[in-house]
Amino acid sequence: MMRLVRHGLMFGNLIEVRNAALVSRYNRALKHLIGKETKLTEFHIDICGYSPEIGDELEDELYLNPKGCNQQFILLTTEQKRAPLLSSKFSTSRDIIRDFIDDNEEELFALTAREAVTGELINSVFEVTEPKDLLRINQITIEADTVTEHVAYAKTLQDHINDFMNREDAWWDDVLIADMIEIAKTTGDITRHPITLKPETYEVGNYYTAHFAGMYVFRDVKKPAVIAKHPVHGLDEMGVDHVLTFADRREVAEFLYRQNLIELIVTEQNEDDAAIIQQKLDFIVIATAAGLGDDLGNRMGDLSRPQIRAIAREYASQLPPEYHGLYEIHEWASHKGRYPSLDPEHPAYFYAFRAKNTRERDLVNMLLAELSPLDFRQMFICHKEAFYALYRSWSEPKREYVAKFLAEEYMVDKVAARETLFGPEPDMDNNVTKKDPYAPRIKVRYKT
Repeated sequence: MMRLVRHGLMFGNLIEVRNAALVSRYNRALKHLIGKETKLTEFHIDICGYSPEIGDELEDELYLNPKGCNQQFILLTTEQKRAPLLSSKFSTSRDIIRDFIDDNEEELFALTAREAVTGELINSVFEVTEPKDLLRINQITIEADTVTEHVAYAKTLQDHINDFMNREDAWWDDVLIADMIEIAKTTGDITRHPITLKPETYEVGNYYTAHFAGMYVFRDVKKPAVIAKHPVHGLDEMGVDHVLTFADRREVAEFLYRQNLIELIVTEQNEDDAAIIQQKLDFIVIATAAGLGDDLGNRMGDLSRPQIRAIAREYASQLPPEYHGLYEIHEWASHKGRYPSLDPEHPAYFYAFRAKNTRERDLVNMLLAELSPLDFRQMFICHKEAFYALYRSWSEPKREYVAKFLAEEYMVDKVAARETLFGPEPDMDNNVTKKDPYAPRIKVRYKT
């Protein structure tokens, strides 16, 4: 995994904490939340303040996420909003924390100048023990304050000020005045520098959870569905229109298509779309060769198109059906082959799709990445935890090739690469886009 770290493909954009004052603030916050401290003098933190180094030290990757259900956080700086979230079990958690920081940035900037801000993403369950518990998570409320409760004291002081200004005999209330003076020693002049954090509640719509080996919950659609990676006990008791697993490929395809969540990558014959499919083919060739024990010898490094074609010829009889299905699409897109037709049961089927330009685009692309695991680039972009799990199982030559490719071909211009693969960023004002007029070009057959 250190190869990924060196290439900036793992633990990237974390916030470095090495200043003694910040380490001390972090320890006070950690003690306040979980009753423990770190002995490390420098480490890195993500958007919620989780540190992989401290996770290793405490032997607890969920030390800020008890039972993987109610995410806690430690904010040392508002710059954490640019960092990833490493320890979450829900795909919505990072967006919620980032929105909270954005909505309260001025106040949080003032508070973190003194000490750390701690808080929690609170939902209606304290533990997820069975799949139906997931449907009880409807709203997330954030509660936050400093370790010394600056926000709570500021509210108390404001209440005292309101009382003092509105009550006729307040001038003679020595206890009230003494309390105001004492609290102001902690909060400062809140009339000039207010200390308030907006009470924030966020709706939880469609999301992915790592619980139960991975599950996608689609509730904000016409026909709600739960798509689980594997069959798990209690799945049939969730009480939604569609309860599916990855094995139900035809039903999953039909759900995504009928809810207008996916579109074909190739909708007409042109070289740009063909190039996207060609790269997917290259990834499958490399995966096949490496999986069969080929160390790729001196061919490692900058593998050229002729070299990859040579590898494909060498292992032609052993290339998986995913390759052959995508090859049909590529040949048609390049004006070289017949019109392709893929059935949802075909292993290449989901490789031919991407999410439509809706608010659920990232979630749907995340699902498609798991349904097309040989495309390591899409897996890395859309579902990093799944990518890291697969990476650990790969041969050394494949790890080297993948790390080098991602570092040199993707990381150098991530924005352009994502737009090429997935289209422009979705318009947040419109959750549904028009149906693709070219969608029938690659036939989609469903059970009637």
